[in-house]
Amino acid sequence: MTQRGALALAAAWGLMLSGCGGVNSSLNSVGPQAARIEKLWWLMFYVCSAVFVLVMIALFVSVIRARQDTATRVEIPATDEPELKPEPERERRMTRVVVGATAVTVLIIFVFLVASFFTGRAISSPLYAPQNVLTIEVTGHQWWWEVRYDDATPSRMFTTANEIHVPVGQPVLLQMTSRDVIHSFWAPNIHGKKDLIPGKSSTLYIEVDHPGMYRGQCAEFCGHQHANMGFYIIAESPEDFNRWRDSQAQPAVSPVTDSQKRGQQVFLTSTCVMCHTIRGTLAAATEAPDLTHFASRQTFAAGTLPNTRGHLAGWVVDSQSIKPGNHMPPNSLESDDLMALLDYLENLK
Repeated sequence: MTQRGALALAAAWGLMLSGCGGVNSSLNSVGPQAARIEKLWWLMFYVCSAVFVLVMIALFVSVIRARQDTATRVEIPATDEPELKPEPERERRMTRVVVGATAVTVLIIFVFLVASFFTGRAISSPLYAPQNVLTIEVTGHQWWWEVRYDDATPSRMFTTANEIHVPVGQPVLLQMTSRDVIHSFWAPNIHGKKDLIPGKSSTLYIEVDHPGMYRGQCAEFCGHQHANMGFYIIAESPEDFNRWRDSQAQPAVSPVTDSQKRGQQVFLTSTCVMCHTIRGTLAAATEAPDLTHFASRQTFAAGTLPNTRGHLAGWVVDSQSIKPGNHMPPNSLESDDLMALLDYLENLK
């Protein structure tokens, strides 16, 4: 192999390995369920790699032997009759090779079957006592995620969107369904895929062992903006999680400045109030994400845009140019009204 070929092979290998980790990879597990899936993947990778290498060696040896046979073959007068009696020893050797390869193939498939069965059973079984589990309801919409935190005390129940906060090292039960079409909830670092079917409830136990922000994605084609239906699971210490949960259970912060007060009036007197909820105000619709603590989120539009003033302004005025087909109509606002509305929304922390 030439030096250029070796460099190209090394670059291709490095490029392939670069996809084996990160914030959206099954090979960078941060929880017990994802760790079991990762172990199964590596088992299949190592076994399949060994099989590939052995097949390539066998192919190489066959090519070399064929060339040697051609070089040493004695010329036989041409005849129209084919050779119907191969060498007995060669025939027995080939039979042993085929039988052995078949047996090894069956054994490998059986090992994969057993490993897959026990992995599926382990990640699907509830490993925790119900009273120790945090329960979160997740509802899929075209194209965003509704996230509702249950609690024995009704005043501590609240709804957010597209970001799921969980405490590190504690079990979480996700109760999931869909409002419109089939979606699939997938956070590769944390668990496998789970379908959300309209009219049916499905459950998923997760646990995150390391703090961080882990991206998830709808993994079932659900329409025009399927690719932009993301979400984030934010794992934080129990103390930080409890502080976040306490703040989220509170009603929206009241506007303080004149601009924020004007922005609240713009919101309540426009079409925004027909779809969104802001607890503590007259806005109580449920067709779109709850905006009570909108400014505390790191992204919006289901992970499509960072939560900055510029992106928010573009989204409010014409979301269709950013995420075509979503259910939010364009809004024709005067410049002063738009700035006031942005001031109000940025105050909802």
